Amino acid sequence: MSLVAAAVCPHPPLLVPDLAAGAASELDDLRAACRAAVAHLADALIDSLIVLGSDTTTVRRAAPFGGTLSPWGIDRPVGDPSGEPLPLSLLIGAYLMPGAGNFQSVAADAAPGECARLGLGLAGEAERVGLLVLGDGSACRTDKAPGFFDPRAEAFDATVAAALAGADAAALAALDPALAAELLVAGRAPWQVLAGAAEGEMRGELLYDSAPYGVAYFVATWAA
Repeated sequence: MSLVAAAVCPHPPLLVPDLAAGAASELDDLRAACRAAVAHLADALIDSLIVLGSDTTTVRRAAPFGGTLSPWGIDRPVGDPSGEPLPLSLLIGAYLMPGAGNFQSVAADAAPGECARLGLGLAGEAERVGLLVLGDGSACRTDKAPGFFDPRAEAFDATVAAALAGADAAALAALDPALAAELLVAGRAPWQVLAGAAEGEMRGELLYDSAPYGVAYFVATWAA
């Protein structure tokens, strides 16, 4: 039992074109990369697909899976909104992967060891496991970014980009949680869960690496 495929995507609400309104075209390249990453999962021979994103707690979500984009400006349902609302990361995962049947949140402040153990457990749930991993990079790349400019952000994001491109689980596992928190990195814990799930050698491809609006977004695929 092992991880055989993964897709890494960010989770800004603006991935939904209706939310972006007049600025929708600015993220067309990002949306196209996310579609390609999700197609990578759809084409893989997977027994179990798990959507993974950060939240305040580490919880395996129960069906029905979905919610609404009302908190971000439009009254649009995603998936099945009749159950407990998904956090933003998993809600965007449900938008990108309609019909997914397994949703797992990881606490944003989970320690690297806890993330590694969770990843190992997820990889052991089926013979061939796929992960859709949602997470943003630093939010401190420009003066207009949510966290304003921090000179450490670019180097941090470059480390993440290289690790995702090279399917370097060790580099992801070594990310500093304290620095990530200071840089408002939403993806640190989910990426470290991915690192824990990837026991064997994998091939990586980085499909997108940019920081529109001062927030770093990465799209990548991993395959065994």
